[in-house]
Amino acid sequence: MDRLPVSIDRNSPEPLQSQLRQALIAAIHAGKMAPGQKVLSSRALAEKLGIARNTATAVYDELVARGYLEAQPRRGLFVATRGQGKGQSVAGASVVDWKARIGVTPSQLNHIRKPLNWQDYPYPFIFGQVDPRLFPLNAWRNSSRDTLGRASLDWWAADRAVDDDPMLIEQIRTRILPERGIYARPEEILITLGAQEGFYLLAQLLAGAGKRVGCEMPGYPDSRFIFEMSGAQSVPLPIDEKGARIASGQGLDLALLTPGAHCPSMVMMPGPRRDEILARASQDDFLIIEDDYEGEVAFAREPALKSRDRDGRVIYLGTLSKTLAPGVRLGFLVAPEPLVKEARWLRRLVHRSVPLNNQRTAAIFLAEGHYLSLLRKLRAAHADRWYRVMEHLPDLLPGFRAPDPCHGGSSVWLELPEGVDGRELIAAAGAEGILLENGDPFVAPEQAGRFIRLGLSLIETEAIVPGMRLLGEIAARLAQEGVSGPNENAALDQSGAQAAS
Repeated sequence: MDRLPVSIDRNSPEPLQSQLRQALIAAIHAGKMAPGQKVLSSRALAEKLGIARNTATAVYDELVARGYLEAQPRRGLFVATRGQGKGQSVAGASVVDWKARIGVTPSQLNHIRKPLNWQDYPYPFIFGQVDPRLFPLNAWRNSSRDTLGRASLDWWAADRAVDDDPMLIEQIRTRILPERGIYARPEEILITLGAQEGFYLLAQLLAGAGKRVGCEMPGYPDSRFIFEMSGAQSVPLPIDEKGARIASGQGLDLALLTPGAHCPSMVMMPGPRRDEILARASQDDFLIIEDDYEGEVAFAREPALKSRDRDGRVIYLGTLSKTLAPGVRLGFLVAPEPLVKEARWLRRLVHRSVPLNNQRTAAIFLAEGHYLSLLRKLRAAHADRWYRVMEHLPDLLPGFRAPDPCHGGSSVWLELPEGVDGRELIAAAGAEGILLENGDPFVAPEQAGRFIRLGLSLIETEAIVPGMRLLGEIAARLAQEGVSGPNENAALDQSGAQAAS
């Protein structure tokens, strides 16, 4: 296997790990890798493809688990030979035409993607990750230890098909929601596997064929995808300097809004616009789903839209992912009791309760004051990083345009200078250690390549200015080479192909 039968495309939105896995499986099915053939070590494969070794190792481990490869002690990995009798397919591969059988293809949507090796980048301008340098690991460890005590264990280890941890519900009800101006009864709160599951449950209960759902444009793609896959029609809601606009007579059944910090521009919706939208919802009889994804972490904030709701039309989705960690997978839904009741029983049909050990650990973490202390750290860090970006933006990234007004938060949304394509910039920057967020999933197709997002939740504060300076130099080079002509562009494309996906 010295001559690789596989390749990867660094300009593809498909993650490197997924590309490599599919390429190896295809090579085995095509006979380019014969049964019994020894495969390269993960180190050698990574070196030949120019990828991280842990990416190659993860793919090999998965292919061993799925029966495509087999490990032989002290000899290495080999293409599996089991099940290779006459007429049998490699590793028990299915003969079913799955493309014809599968009714929907969510893998083909333009998802927000992050490389798996984002920790390897010196300048990770990435959104939604928790800074491990700020997280009180010892406090979380102690909370986890208390969760394993007999009193807690007897409760969370039981099969509770629809229950949530009453301790966590009480902490959310009394510590988190009042900070957002929301006051709710326990039966009006549901714990979810992150806000993402909240969208799914609501789409199943409130949307479907024949429903019209207003979606911000630009806006969070995942919520739009979830409601469109329910059969609902998405209706683009334009964004201005005050957030989303909803005209009269659009026939909406629902509106998906991010008033606290518009996704992705971070524009904060002012009070008069909020009152206008609530009045429109009452007049046109539609519901509002408020995605408060920044929530308490935001250092520039005001009470939630739901705090102004007098008709029970606003359904609130909150998350603990931006504070604790995305992998903890804890969010919450606040709505009138009849809706929460049905969402609770629908959740049971999907996976029963949200893992109760995680719920209890988070509840103890909140009750002992660690959550509030962490929030203070995160707000201070995000403010410091955001002001540093805004201070140096004109000098280090000339021609890059932030929204006006630009409200603070854990990211900065930027329109690129004329002559700079975001896809080329992301590839070239990745080759030099700068990880950027692609703006394409958030915008209409005709605006592809026009925007990037600088995530600030992970990058070290002192790395921001050097990272911005290097990014500005790369952008200037791309703009100049774009003016110079196709020959120079060809050289750029070749170097950009070495960038991390």
